[in-house]
Amino acid sequence: MLYATKIKMKPSCSYSQNLLEIDSIYIEGCRNPGFFKKENLHDYLKDNPGSIRVNIPPYPNLIPATSVYGEKYVRSTPDIYKHDDLLDLPRV
Repeated sequence: MLYATKIKMKPSCSYSQNLLEIDSIYIEGCRNPGFFKKENLHDYLKDNPGSIRVNIPPYPNLIPATSVYGEKYVRSTPDIYKHDDLLDLPRV
């Protein structure tokens, strides 16, 4: 299983709570762990649904999403509070 463990935000968006302002996500559990652009993860998850989880209990799956402007991004399956756990990962 692959896990998202850190996020890197776009410049000047360090404290943002907007998923669209995530630049890249650190993925562990693969041959070459590292930061991957959200657009690339979006495409990967289209072909491999359920293969990446956020490394925060209850370990929700990452899922591909597209903004109203056509921007590809990823989000986690919502918890009971409708909060996206992806935004709670450490930021670098």
